[in-house]
Amino acid sequence: MNILSPSILSADFWRLGEQVKEVEKAGAQYLHIDVMDGMFVPSISFGLPVLKCIRRETSLFLDVHLMVERPERHVGAFAESGADLINFHIEASADVEKTIQAIRRMGKKAGITIKPGTPPEAAAPFLGMVDMVLVMTVEPGAGGQELIPQCLDKVRRIREMAKEKRLCVDIQVDGGIRVENVHQALEAGANVIVAGSAVFQGDIGANIRDFKRRMEQQAQR
Repeated sequence: MNILSPSILSADFWRLGEQVKEVEKAGAQYLHIDVMDGMFVPSISFGLPVLKCIRRETSLFLDVHLMVERPERHVGAFAESGADLINFHIEASADVEKTIQAIRRMGKKAGITIKPGTPPEAAAPFLGMVDMVLVMTVEPGAGGQELIPQCLDKVRRIREMAKEKRLCVDIQVDGGIRVENVHQALEAGANVIVAGSAVFQGDIGANIRDFKRRMEQQAQR
């Protein structure tokens, strides 16, 4: 199943609640929450108070992406604040397996993330432990970047590895995804699509409908 996960990093925070409702009304399935600490990535975004407020007002699946140092420190707080899935960077964790287990103990879905410079084989030991692998298709830390095409080769490789192990795992892509190139990510093997500025710039409802139409067309091929 192909899933769209709009990233609120590109939302207008003056109108965040209103825009989340627009996303929900337009039929997006997930909402992507990019948490940045200013250490693992240069930028600082938002944290627990924003997640709590969103959780209170929406039934959307909250897809939390921790771009933070030592994510294991924060798993409990984000789980309690309303995350449905917690995704963290394997480059940032002192013990990836233990962090996955901590997420599981909180009753949440678990995901791992790799940056553009990390080989896909780094995710291989954990494929049987997680619900999702997020392949960053830009350098993490800022929205509005252009997709790095070579990162789609990593998507292909991870999908191949999952098939070889007979594992059912979602593969998410995040960075530079637009209606015009979403088919490339889907063809590579991704099935969860993060889109930020391509959703929140302009007419949110129309943008989401365009994404879903293109994604459905690709699924029928």
